[in-house]
Amino acid sequence: MKKMLLSFLLIVSTATTLLAQPQQDAQQLYETAKTFMRQGDYDNALLIIKRAIEKDPQNLDMLKDLEFIYFLKRDYAKALETGKPLIERADADVQAFQILGLTYKAIAEYKECRKLYKKALIKFPTSGVMYNEYGELLAMDNELNNAIVQWEKGIETDANYSSNYFNAVKYYAQQTKPDLFWILMYGEIFVNLESYTARTTEIKKVLLEGYKKFYNTSDLTTTLKQKSPTAFETETINTLNKSVGIASDGINAETIMAIKTRFVLDWFQGNHQAKFPYRLFDHYQQMLKEGIFDAYNQWIYGSAANTDVYNLWLQTHDKEADAFKKFQTARIFKIPAGQYYK
Repeated sequence: MKKMLLSFLLIVSTATTLLAQPQQDAQQLYETAKTFMRQGDYDNALLIIKRAIEKDPQNLDMLKDLEFIYFLKRDYAKALETGKPLIERADADVQAFQILGLTYKAIAEYKECRKLYKKALIKFPTSGVMYNEYGELLAMDNELNNAIVQWEKGIETDANYSSNYFNAVKYYAQQTKPDLFWILMYGEIFVNLESYTARTTEIKKVLLEGYKKFYNTSDLTTTLKQKSPTAFETETINTLNKSVGIASDGINAETIMAIKTRFVLDWFQGNHQAKFPYRLFDHYQQMLKEGIFDAYNQWIYGSAANTDVYNLWLQTHDKEADAFKKFQTARIFKIPAGQYYK
């Protein structure tokens, strides 16, 4: 009886292994194809991923990567042929729409791309990725005023996706009358969400120039009169106005640090944070308590002003700089839902 049971278990085990083997082989082939993709060897990636798909023909991830390989090889006809059926599937995800959108943009099929993004946003109405992609399409088609609507919607619905902040900051900075307040708010949120890229370096410079222009007046309430501010903007700018005298010494990392320190004290003592909770201001307060707020502002504004001077600051403030770096890498800057005041 024991021998019969053992034989039965061996048969079941063998059958299960045989059934699972094709799937395992497909996954192994897929991993090999992805390695070739990372190396930029798209011909071999294409060859291997096709073999993987033969073994697992409905695998969405494999089919998306097949489409993306065609895109990278600039075989846009094949990319479209592969990608169009994918967005019709019930399990189609944001990435499926995103890759197809890249192909439409590459061949300047803006009309079809608009249809695609509108369809995607019906299915994924809180996707920061899709709002950003749609905004970038509109910008490519010279509709910047419509593009910013999409980027703002992306910020509102998906507050931790960095690209919408990046594009919004650049949009506001390029206007005849730059929206300096939101350049400063969105710019700092962006560098906290995306801290070490070429885009971070770009936005740091925009932030420094933004502060110089923002404080290029003896009274920030003038800024309020030039726009139709929200209640959040009004309270924030009025609080910042209390430290306007500090800016008379010029705008640099040290004076920005002093301005923000005064702002944090006034903002929290005035109970504004209870009315308008804002993760960025909580971040300021936390770094002040940790004794690393100066290092934070040097990281943004000192590095943007003069790299050599900033490197010298790092050498002479090594303990503070190290403490800030540990703080920055140990915590994820994440914005809670509902903190949208634009």
